[in-house]
Amino acid sequence: ERYGLTSQLRRCSVSIASNLAEGSTRKSYKDQAHFTTMSYGSLMELLNQLIISFDLGYIEEPALLFNREAIFILSLKLNNYRNTQLAKVEQNS
Repeated sequence: ERYGLTSQLRRCSVSIASNLAEGSTRKSYKDQAHFTTMSYGSLMELLNQLIISFDLGYIEEPALLFNREAIFILSLKLNNYRNTQLAKVEQNS
């Protein structure tokens, strides 16, 4: 079970960065915003996996709290980035 959870944590982390990278190559802001949304979803999946890891006793509370704070800050940045992309979609309409 620990191996599966570790693997899932890695996949979530890679997915966050990969979706941002793929979105940055898209020409339309709507497409870019889509990949930013996908990145946000992977970030929330990562948070969920960390909570499960804590509940199962695989990580200590300080590690969970540290990572939750980092995820919270990143989630705000992703939301702002997506809002900027969508605002550009509206400007170009």
